[in-house]
Amino acid sequence: VVMPQMGESITEGTVSKWLKSVGDRIEKDEPLLEISTDKVDAEVPSPAAGQLLSVLVAEGETVEVGSVLALVGAEGTVTSKPAQDPLPAASLAPVAQEDRPVVAAVMPKVANGDSTVEDLRRAKSSPLVRNIAKEHGIDISRIHGSGLSGRVTKQDILSYIETGAALRPEDLLVRPPSATPATMQTAVAVKEESAQSRVTPAAGDRVEKMSVMRKKIAEHMTFSKHTSAHVTSVYEIDMTRVAKFRESKKSEFQSRFGTKLTYMPFIFQAVNNAIRQFPIVNAQVDGDSIIYKGDINLGMAVALDWGLIVPVIKKADTLSLSGLALAANDLADRARAKKLSPDEVTGGTFTITNPGVFGGLYGTPIINQPQVAILCVGTIEKRPKVLSTPDGDDYIAIRHMAYFALTYDHRIVDGADAERFLAFLKADLETGNFSL
Repeated sequence: VVMPQMGESITEGTVSKWLKSVGDRIEKDEPLLEISTDKVDAEVPSPAAGQLLSVLVAEGETVEVGSVLALVGAEGTVTSKPAQDPLPAASLAPVAQEDRPVVAAVMPKVANGDSTVEDLRRAKSSPLVRNIAKEHGIDISRIHGSGLSGRVTKQDILSYIETGAALRPEDLLVRPPSATPATMQTAVAVKEESAQSRVTPAAGDRVEKMSVMRKKIAEHMTFSKHTSAHVTSVYEIDMTRVAKFRESKKSEFQSRFGTKLTYMPFIFQAVNNAIRQFPIVNAQVDGDSIIYKGDINLGMAVALDWGLIVPVIKKADTLSLSGLALAANDLADRARAKKLSPDEVTGGTFTITNPGVFGGLYGTPIINQPQVAILCVGTIEKRPKVLSTPDGDDYIAIRHMAYFALTYDHRIVDGADAERFLAFLKADLETGNFSL
């Protein structure tokens, strides 16, 4: 049983949990263990029926793709050490040594050579490691990796940061001569934050290690806050028209498709329409260029008991209301069952999060990089609202209302564009004609 290749850019994985113990009988394709990668958590099935003879990688260990994790064979088989051990030496260290900080060796800089620092960085690290390096201003070419062929692993760079080696001036990324005081202050702020001393737990405190997913979320959120100029606008939208249509169709939808018709497909469809009118919210920043994405790939935040994941509805603007509902429900179900592939959590161009499912009125979400906007949907609830008759007389009615908050990157999205986007979304949901 080996660490599977979960996507083109994924070079390593962490064993999160063993679902079977040594000696257990296993059927072919029966879930054997859970792994966590830079992109997604997943279950690894047994490649054959038999008995779990040995476990070679402990829970919490990170190893390269292709490394042997366990041996499965006929009952009573005597195991021996594989002829070629695919695990890096660091991964095979005794458990007692795991808590000792390992100082990654520093490579001397080469005065002459054809390879640039960026070439070395890409050749010896995964995308996650490069993001961590960028966030902390670290030159990866100075780190001697413990992975295969000298690859710099996540543990290498975290150990490098932990020991304080990353704080030396010579390890900072070279800034162009035109660097402004503002950008330099931002870099210093990031460095100071990483240099903060650890908190000492008091008696009676409970301490637990962050899961791989939790650490990835923390890294991504911090990176986003240091990257984008976050601004949030909030609109109140009358969802009564949507609520009435949904109520009239939900039984028919359930019987036809075997799944629920929620409010979210209506919102997805309205977002598709609004993005067509205001494509700047479906863009990305590349240096001093703006990339307007041709496809609308909607990320939908799904809360899990162990964290958060954002599966993506690809080419969402090509789907009908029913198609959006089926795609969203399928992705959410498989996210909770850890059945998503890496391709299903990448490539998003705009994200929607729904704290309203828990009763939240609205929030100010953090942008999902490299996107430039994220929509937060609050709870849909009945509230009194002042309405007017055609003659101008006012009256109070009970309506289904919700707050919609758009967080956007003010580097490229102007406030006027964000307001127009929300105004269009409001009009579409309040007056649109819906069909399954």
